[in-house]
Amino acid sequence: MDVLSNMKKWLIALAGVLLTVTLAGCGNQTVATTSGGKVTESAYYSSLKGTSSGKQVLQQMILNKVLEKQYGDKVKKSQVNKQFNQYKAQYGSSFKSVLSQSGMTEAGLKTEVRSNLLLKQAVKDNVKVTDAQLQKQFKSYEPEVTVAHILVSKKSTANTVIDKLKDTKKSDLTSEFTTLAKKYSTDTATKNKGGKLSAFDSTDTSLDSTFKKAAFKLNTNEYTATPVKTQYGYHVILMLKNPGKGTIKEHKAELTKQIIDNDMNDSTILHNVVAKVLKKGDVSIKDKDMKNILADYLSSSSSTSTTSSSSSK
Repeated sequence: MDVLSNMKKWLIALAGVLLTVTLAGCGNQTVATTSGGKVTESAYYSSLKGTSSGKQVLQQMILNKVLEKQYGDKVKKSQVNKQFNQYKAQYGSSFKSVLSQSGMTEAGLKTEVRSNLLLKQAVKDNVKVTDAQLQKQFKSYEPEVTVAHILVSKKSTANTVIDKLKDTKKSDLTSEFTTLAKKYSTDTATKNKGGKLSAFDSTDTSLDSTFKKAAFKLNTNEYTATPVKTQYGYHVILMLKNPGKGTIKEHKAELTKQIIDNDMNDSTILHNVVAKVLKKGDVSIKDKDMKNILADYLSSSSSTSTTSSSSSK
């Protein structure tokens, strides 16, 4: 579970830095005693702040403070809960055990979700999406569609299903497909639901690319005239709802969202956005040993304008 493993590392380091920040204000109180002497809070803080993990998470803590100040009112609790629930649904009954194995709590996951949403809001605010980028994104864009499928192991069986559909009146196509799915499909998750899959668009990564390509070619109430082969077997696909590709203007908001989502995976863009956010946040490092902790972000070279990564790919 990549998202949780990454958060685990973040939270472990965060706990240490939070403790060092607390200790920094407490002076020389004793953390531990041994036969060889005592370990004071100030000594512990001095040691921990010099570690790379301590520095990295202090950077994150500072960034979170600044992001919260600049964009906190734009990230609602309902947004955090929605994404949290998506993770929860993705892992179903194993969600709590996966959290536990990753050394995380639900509260910790929600904290990280909020941090990511705040950063995404900063990217939206600081990255310019051009008409050329929208046009490029539109070329590969397909709107959300809903399909049903029948999965079988043999091509001959798929052809048998297609032959039966050919003999079906268009008005009876969906009901006949439901009957055939129950009889022939090996997909146990959908065969008793008429073969219906969750809606998906061109950004979907869970479905086989060959399957998606074949599906997007279909209009509503059309089915694949030949079996579609994937790693899972042979599919017969019925398009239940396809709104059509439409125009760039109609899908501008969704296209922009897709571009921003891509930018969230671009380290150069994120670096430039973080630099802008930190400069606007008027950050002042009080510990002289840590004064250069944000040097990579606050140098003059990080002040260049930011354009979406889509323009250079």
